Amino acid sequence: MATKKSSEKKSVQSADLPINKTYKLFINGAFPRTESGRYFQLDDADGNFMANICLSSRKDFRNSVVAARSAQQSWQDRAAFNKSQIVYRIAEMLDQKRDLFVNEMIQMGYSKSASDKEFTAAVDLVVYYAGWCDKYMQVFSNVNPVASSHFNFSVPEPTGIVATMASEKTALTGIIQAIIPPICGGNTVVVLSAEKYPATAISFAEVLATSDVPAGVVNILTGKRAELYSHFASHMDVNAVVIWDAEKADAKNVGALAADSVKRTHFYESKTPVVGNPDLIMNLQETKTTWHPIQNISGSKSGY
Repeated sequence: MATKKSSEKKSVQSADLPINKTYKLFINGAFPRTESGRYFQLDDADGNFMANICLSSRKDFRNSVVAARSAQQSWQDRAAFNKSQIVYRIAEMLDQKRDLFVNEMIQMGYSKSASDKEFTAAVDLVVYYAGWCDKYMQVFSNVNPVASSHFNFSVPEPTGIVATMASEKTALTGIIQAIIPPICGGNTVVVLSAEKYPATAISFAEVLATSDVPAGVVNILTGKRAELYSHFASHMDVNAVVIWDAEKADAKNVGALAADSVKRTHFYESKTPVVGNPDLIMNLQETKTTWHPIQNISGSKSGY
């Protein structure tokens, strides 16, 4: 009789019980649940339960902006080559998780061939921007001709905090386009993932968490655009708003709200295939012009 009970206990312990995942937010290098306690159910392409997804609130966005502001100056001050190393590290860590991302994309409706193609394009995109981190400044800076005895330089500097909404058209390249170009230019970001593809966004956050990216540089929210549009545009400590594939009415409202704090606003239409573009870095830069006096042969500084 004792043997039978032992056998039954063992069979219960070894049962293959499903573990339903809740994809949490990514704020300041950690994975908190939404402060609102709200979530929505994400179903796979066959209508079966896939995961629970946090429904981000205004407070989650504000917390993300605080984290981004705390990290912005130290990230901006890092050497360009170090930023390049970190972004390349993202590509390395992402490339090791091919099976995870391909399977997630298949669950969300991609074909096997389309998911493989999307993943390869995503890794290539990160590598592409890693190469620009320490080059865009040289390419886009200027030495300006002036009438006086001075050198006059114009150089790009980061805008600051970028609030961006990822494209709804792609699962992985969309979130990468929203994140990587701004941080290559020394900005910090708060990004809202695509409503249709939140799982890959948070899985990408798990890549970022192991890729030497400092806490607060990238903050990822999941939820609904309609709830967060106005907060992204009106927050007074956000320096730029970037919306991928915005509806015309939404773009108009964002522009009007952003005007109160003189934010930069950019509205992009995603294209297929997704290719890198250094303009996505430069559009989130400010131009700083510096004057430097030229020394003459005697060693004194020339005046105006």
